[in-house]
Amino acid sequence: MQETYDIAVIGYGPTGVTAANLLGALGLSVVVLERDTDVYSRARAISTDEEVIRIWQRTGLADRLKEDMLAERPLDFVDARGRTFLSACPTPRGHGHPPQMFIYQPALEQVLRDGVDRYPNVEILLRHECLRLVQDTEGVELTMLATADDSVRRLRARYVIAADGGSSLTRAQLNVGYEGRTYEDRWVVIDTKMLKPWPDHDRLRFRCDPVRPAVDCPTPLGHHRWEFPILPGDDEKHLTTDDAIHTMVSRYGIGRDQIEILRATVYSHHVRFAARFRVGRVFLAGDAAHAMPPWIGQGMAAGVRDAANLCWKLAAVLRGELPETVLDSYETERKPHVREITRRAVFTGKIITERRLPVARIRDTALYAVRGLSGISKRLVDAHWIPVARYAKGFLAHPRAKASGRQIPQPWVTGPDGVRVRLDDVLGGRWLLLHGGLPVPQPAWDRSGVPSLAVLAAGSRPAEGAVVDSDGVLLAWMARHGAATLALRPDAFVYAAAPRGDRLPQPPAGFAPAPSHIGHIGQGAS
Repeated sequence: MQETYDIAVIGYGPTGVTAANLLGALGLSVVVLERDTDVYSRARAISTDEEVIRIWQRTGLADRLKEDMLAERPLDFVDARGRTFLSACPTPRGHGHPPQMFIYQPALEQVLRDGVDRYPNVEILLRHECLRLVQDTEGVELTMLATADDSVRRLRARYVIAADGGSSLTRAQLNVGYEGRTYEDRWVVIDTKMLKPWPDHDRLRFRCDPVRPAVDCPTPLGHHRWEFPILPGDDEKHLTTDDAIHTMVSRYGIGRDQIEILRATVYSHHVRFAARFRVGRVFLAGDAAHAMPPWIGQGMAAGVRDAANLCWKLAAVLRGELPETVLDSYETERKPHVREITRRAVFTGKIITERRLPVARIRDTALYAVRGLSGISKRLVDAHWIPVARYAKGFLAHPRAKASGRQIPQPWVTGPDGVRVRLDDVLGGRWLLLHGGLPVPQPAWDRSGVPSLAVLAAGSRPAEGAVVDSDGVLLAWMARHGAATLALRPDAFVYAAAPRGDRLPQPPAGFAPAPSHIGHIGQGAS
């Protein structure tokens, strides 16, 4: 075993395995510590979104992952009588994938783990638990217990990503507070195998019954999920038995011959944020940094976004391309977005779980009244669903432009060879200047060796150093944001923008991109 690494990742759930794929593709030496032997068998997350699939596209795994997902399924809010009072499909945000997809988490994690096997520079240590971290000016020493033989081992890493869950031992060792609250209601989560389909089994329903609310959710690969609250007076242990579960789902016409109960688990909802996401060379990510209720399916997604924001910055610092101060922007950029997602999840949960009968009647009547009005339902759902990621502060040029801090859309484009590809497969996870039309000289950026890419209008002839905006999406977005030239970060967020005829703000201080690392993340393999 190599004893010194660039990055140590603690935890091998969705956040940790995403980080392992991204860092592996970036060529860094990585070690992953995971206390369990295999993928956790319980399906916790049940959905993801287009931005997260776009991140997995950078690992070359998006299309394989989508084979095991359900896309384009509507969501309904249903009253106690089974009437739908609010129905919509989330609006696409332009990331090049379906806006919401239902997943079966154990299968998803296995595909991501198989992806890590592509990288000999990533070492996986299962049944290893991190007991202690000690930082110095050069790195972090990790003391770990190998539970297979109870031996204690040590290794060093330049930086550590702690993705070890809501009960993170790393966060506790760092003495970082985990602020927020745990809701009194506990819920039983039931995973089943669907034996005989029933009408509309592939629709997500939030059953807003004040007597006992429920989540009724399709999951792929022949599975189905229910969630029910444990009410005052309920016997929690009994509620997880097969008899109790069949009784609860029979209210919706589901017979014993239609499902096989795989497992039932009780859990509590949390709203918590780590006081800090960074302590020296250690970074908290995923549930170790934040926890939210499950109502809009963003707990896992938030962790994947953490990994995507952090990994390219760590790689840039380790290569000497950017100063270490860029790592402070991780929390600055991620925490506001996580807080906003959590706020929306809490709001949605209040709609679903309202137990006061008079308030529930007002809710049902009001929302049912607007249900038939054109576009109202869709706007209501979009207003309280997943917020667009935009960084108001962080690693961005000054002065700010309208496009700054936004992630550009990912349309299909036509490359120089005349083949249609997704935009990110051309961008290649690198710093890049994107020009709306013929490139305008940008001396400071050109001296840094940042390549340029021209965006040509639909119908143009393919050309070297250019892509054709085949569907007219990219040029329209740039025009809408008053930008003729964009300086893109490796995560496709806009670092700087300039209108036609103007020069971009200067590159960041200490910027020295390495050409040898340009364009090898997931290209052509998504």
